[in-house]
Amino acid sequence: MTDDTKNGDDVAEYLEATYPEFKDAILVIHTKNNGEISETVTGKKEEELKILRKASNEIDNWESPHKAIVSVLMLKEGWDVKNVTTIVGLRPYSSKSNILPEQTLGRGLRRMYRTSDVTEYVSVVGTDAFMDFVESIKSEGVELEKKKMGEGTEPKAPLIVEVDKENVKKDIEKLDIQIPILTPRIYREYKNISEIDTASFKHKKLQIKEFSEKEKKEIVFRDIASGEITHTTELDSDFTPNFQSIIGYFAQIIRKELRLVGGHDILYEKVKEFIIDFLFDKRVDLEDLNILRNLSELEATKTIIETFKKEINELTVVDKGEAEIKDYIKISKSRPFVIKEQGFIVPKKSVFNKIVGDSHFELQFANFLEECDDIISYAKNYFAVHFKIDYKDADGNIRDYYPDFFVKVSEKEIYIVETKGREDLDDVEKIKRLYQWCDDINSVQNKVNFTVLYIKQEDYERYTPKSFEELVKNFGEKSILI
Repeated sequence: MTDDTKNGDDVAEYLEATYPEFKDAILVIHTKNNGEISETVTGKKEEELKILRKASNEIDNWESPHKAIVSVLMLKEGWDVKNVTTIVGLRPYSSKSNILPEQTLGRGLRRMYRTSDVTEYVSVVGTDAFMDFVESIKSEGVELEKKKMGEGTEPKAPLIVEVDKENVKKDIEKLDIQIPILTPRIYREYKNISEIDTASFKHKKLQIKEFSEKEKKEIVFRDIASGEITHTTELDSDFTPNFQSIIGYFAQIIRKELRLVGGHDILYEKVKEFIIDFLFDKRVDLEDLNILRNLSELEATKTIIETFKKEINELTVVDKGEAEIKDYIKISKSRPFVIKEQGFIVPKKSVFNKIVGDSHFELQFANFLEECDDIISYAKNYFAVHFKIDYKDADGNIRDYYPDFFVKVSEKEIYIVETKGREDLDDVEKIKRLYQWCDDINSVQNKVNFTVLYIKQEDYERYTPKSFEELVKNFGEKSILI
């Protein structure tokens, strides 16, 4: 992010000339003061501008060739990009207003992955003013780590995981693993929402609390998980109770958390009916300000949202009972990606140049595979591989599951391996779904047989297998999971 377009061009030229990996991978975008792509500054023709807009809008796609963007204001609000790993702020940021640095940093703090078990980092380099602002956000719970830069400091190159194509000792084609992609089995049948029967909900009915006149005028809703205020209604003395916005708030939260498309009117009426007739230990009047104040209590909020989520999931999440092959993934086609500084091994039996574990046990298992003479290759299922399986979690939500490893024993036999330290409720559902996935794929093709291995750390360390064949004998039965 530079201070003017000329300096932007200079920065882009420097990057391409200095770093080979940025050759033909820099997207230069000149913008207007509002952040929109300028049609006059660079004198580009209309067709070129269309291409530029398309490239900037598709920067998150796997197919995008661009690794860096140089611009004056592209990181302002309005540009919906999540794949930001590094921000270099070369503007003065001298204004007393923190709007620009706030918007700049905000682009980098967007999560790239929905799943909560992925730790994400953004690296920030910038002017003193910009870094002062970055430092100030610690008060909002953002964790910062500082690294020295400049003359006299040792260079710190990022860890890059990529297919080891330059390694002449590896036969990438032989080590490669091809994984089929099946159509989803689990989906949401939206039309079923109208069949919700609030009278049959299984929940603990709440007792009505009596609030003072002052408390009744402070209706505050908080997020169930974080406790943060999400919705506030402040009432004056002339206020006439209006429950519609509160019911609408609940319906909106439920739809958002379940990613429901449409159905707001139906859900609104169902929530209204539930609150009036079944939430409390007696029927209530939504025109009563004391009842509205009761609805802002955490227990009431949680009961409404969690009960509806559970009931809607049970009614609408459907397993269609079959799947078919829609595509294939080749591990060797995975795009390079940057990881944080952490432990890794340099493999001989994988197409990747590094194997990084999400835990020490994963690295321990990768080391074991390296010593197995009875396998051809293996691969860690990084997010860059993009292999995931839909499953229904313990709460009935549709989630994505990423198994840990692929192991190629022969051209006709591949194992999908999940390693586990401590088991939770969702792990059981994931593994059941993985067994089902293997059954599905083996039923629709017979060229390659896919088998599940579920390996608990305590059992693995107790038996200490000496070969992959021995590992399969100890961990290859479904009964181990159950």
